[in-house]
Parts: sequence; structure tokens; C-alpha cells
Amino acid sequence: MKRPEGFDRPTGAEQSERVAREPRPPRFRLSPSRRDGAAEKPAPDARSASSRPPASPASSPDGPASTRGSSSAASAPRAASASRAASAPRAASDSAAARRPAAPASPSGAAASTGAAPRRPDRGGDATARAAASEPAAKPTRAARAPRPPRPEPDREAARVAERERDAKAEVRAAARARRREEKREIRRFTRRARHRRIVLISASSVVLAMIAIVVAAVFSPLLALKTITVDGTSRLDAAQLRDAVDGQMDTPLALLDTARIEKQLSGFSLIRSYSTTIVPPHTLQIHIVERVPVGVLQTADGFELVDPAGVTVEKSDARPQGVPLIQLAASDDAKSSAFRSMADVLLAMPEAQRAQVDSITARTRDDVTLTLIGGTQKVVWGGSDDSARKAQVLQALLGVNGGAPGIYDVSAPGSAVFRAG
Repeated sequence: MKRPEGFDRPTGAEQSERVAREPRPPRFRLSPSRRDGAAEKPAPDARSASSRPPASPASSPDGPASTRGSSSAASAPRAASASRAASAPRAASDSAAARRPAAPASPSGAAASTGAAPRRPDRGGDATARAAASEPAAKPTRAARAPRPPRPEPDREAARVAERERDAKAEVRAAARARRREEKREIRRFTRRARHRRIVLISASSVVLAMIAIVVAAVFSPLLALKTITVDGTSRLDAAQLRDAVDGQMDTPLALLDTARIEKQLSGFSLIRSYSTTIVPPHTLQIHIVERVPVGVLQTADGFELVDPAGVTVEKSDARPQGVPLIQLAASDDAKSSAFRSMADVLLAMPEAQRAQVDSITARTRDDVTLTLIGGTQKVVWGGSDDSARKAQVLQALLGVNGGAPGIYDVSAPGSAVFRAG
């Protein structure tokens, strides 16, 4: 038979007992705490927010009590089943959740324990929201990427035009480089001679400057000063006297030696016919002396004077020097006359050993020279002073042929010499 309507619906006491035996309230998933210490609100689930039923006027706190009781009784089984279904996958974490303090009893539970009708929560569908919030949050899905726009087709004609422009610019640059190279080559070709002249001029200037520097260093440097004087070529003169005469220029740079002063100092020695100086770096001055050679002796009122071929008096003495021929001049002649010069030339042309055999020489003119050998028994007719060296050889031959016999030996014509005994 058909049961009457409402037979199997639980009474208010049974419903409150069932609500009292409900398990602990479901755990809400809490988001991480913020850094400032304030706990963040649980993140609402999109699915729970969308499935939350709108609040009805009957669920308002201002509604009748019977209506609240029936609504609470009707929603309690559904909330319990939803809580068990949501908490089933999290059985592994129930032990940790059990240690948490129990949430305070809801007003509906308190009402049921007192026998009164349970009160509905302030907001409709709160149990459903809690059950939905206890489920794991869905992973965010990446938004679908918008399809890329199709690539534009390349303009082949524009590419060819751009390539031709690049090639044209490259050709222009290459032509400019070639033109610059050619200009440089032409400049070098036309300026080659000028460059060579410049190089030669610079080299010559460098050499000249180097020589000037060397000369300046040699002139003014004390490293090339006069320290030593040597004298050679003296027989009658004393070399020490000559050195003492010119030592006033000691410690003078060799290039700055005063030759005029040296000449003045040496001119006081009558036996010096000539001299020459040689600078030997770094510190030496060499003086070569050519002494006057007396060719004869002149008899004067004061005595005898040794004279050289120039008629310069070399030495004076009271007695006649031995080994020197006596030059006899006419009363009207002197050492500057032509007869004296002719006799001096004859004596110089004769060898020294042969000249030592001459006792005296006389001449009235330059072409009338007569010699008297030692002993006074041999006379030589010489003639002029020309060809005197050959005449001296012929005379020596005649003396040898005739055995030095007394007589007259005529060599005025050397090609036909004549000996006349007498």
C-alpha cells in the first residue's frame, strides 16, 4: 500500500541528532601568508563560486522559524554527503587535521542539542561552498596562443632592385679606390726626382753637420791639446833650445796652434834654412828643421864668416874654418852679386867629398869660375855654373886618369875636357 506523504521524512529530533553527529567541519585550503604577517583569505574556487545557489528569501534571518528549520533539515544531508565526498581523497591528512582544534559549533547544532529546531546559516549554500573550497584547486591552463599572421610573400622585384643598387654602390666604391690608387701612383712617379734630390740633400747636410761637429770637437776639446814637441833634422842646432822656444803654446788645442807665432820664434835661429810642422793627434807637434849648409867662408875685416848659398852668415869666427873653401870676391862684389851666386851654385853641385878638396874659388863674372885644389898645384877652369853636375863627374875622371898630377884641368866644355900639365 502506498505510504502516506511524509512518512519516511525524518523528524526534527532525528535531523538534529544527525547534524550533531556530523564529522568535523571540512578543511579549507589556505593560501600562503603574506610577508607582512597578515593571513590571506582562502582563494575562492571558480567552480564553487559559479555553482553557489542564490540566496532565497526563505533563508533570510528575518524569515519564519519553520521555514528556516525545514530548509536546514533539507540541506543538512546534502552538506554531509558533500563533505564526505570531498574529504575522502584526503584521508592521508586526517591525522594531521585531527590535531587541529575543533571549530565552534554552528548555531544550528546548538539548537538541535537543546531540542529546538536547527537554525540555518546566515548565508545560503554555505556548506556547499565549504565543500567546494576543500577540493584541490585546478591548475591554471595556458591561454591559447593566437595564430601567427601569415608571412608576406617576398617581393622578388624589389629584392632584385635592391641587389642591383648594392652592386652599383660597390662598383662606385671600387672605382673610387682605383682612382685614388692611380692618383697616388702618378704623384709618386712625378715626384720621384724631387724625392731623390731631397734624400741627397738631407744626406749631404747630415754629413756636413757631422763633419762640423767633429771639427768643433777637435778645435775646442781639451782632449786634443798640445802636450809634446819633437824636433828633428838638426846637426849644428840644439834641439832642446828649439823646444824651449816654442813651448809657450803647450796645452793649446792642436787646431788652434798659432803658426805665425812659431815662425817668429824660430826665425831667431840663423842656421835654420826652413822648417815644417806636423800635428800628430792627440797631443804631439813635430818640427822638422832644414839647417843652412855653409858652402864657403868669406874673409872680412872682422874675421871670417861662414855663408850659405844665399849669402846668409851662418857663423862667425876669428880663424878660418877648416874644410870650407874660401870664396874670393872682387872688391866691387858682395854676397848679393851674380858672381857669388854662380860660385855658390858650383859648390852645391859638387859632391861633398870633392868640395872638401877645394881650397878656394874665385870668379870675376858669372861665367868665369876658377877653382884651386888643396896644395895649390892643381887648378880647374870651370866656366859657368850651368851643367855643373856633369862637370864635377868629368873632373873626377880627369884627376883619376892623370893621377892627380899638377896642372890645369879645363872642364868648361865637359864633352871635350882638357888637362894641361904645368
